[in-house]
Amino acid sequence: MDEYFSYDERLGIPIPSFKVDWDQFSKKIQQSILFQWEKIRGTIPDRISELEKLINVKQDQLSDEENFIKSCELNSQISELASIINDLWLWYRTNQDISEKVHM
Repeated sequence: MDEYFSYDERLGIPIPSFKVDWDQFSKKIQQSILFQWEKIRGTIPDRISELEKLINVKQDQLSDEENFIKSCELNSQISELASIINDLWLWYRTNQDISEKVHM
């Protein structure tokens, strides 16, 4: 299944990466891909939880930070983590209808 997914360093999960259109895959391959995606998709809430914990740590650091430049860096890091969380939720929700096909 590795040929149908590529690991996204930023998101911390594999995401679908097809070289051909979905309809060109056999039904068996489609089902295998959907099953694999369902397993990956199931890890997204845990990944989001990890990132939320990092945000909390950085917010705690920010509340104690007196150096303006360091405060800006922490704000930027928090913003990037929040952006990753948003993207993960998009992947989780956008593909929910596809994942439901696994159970049909």
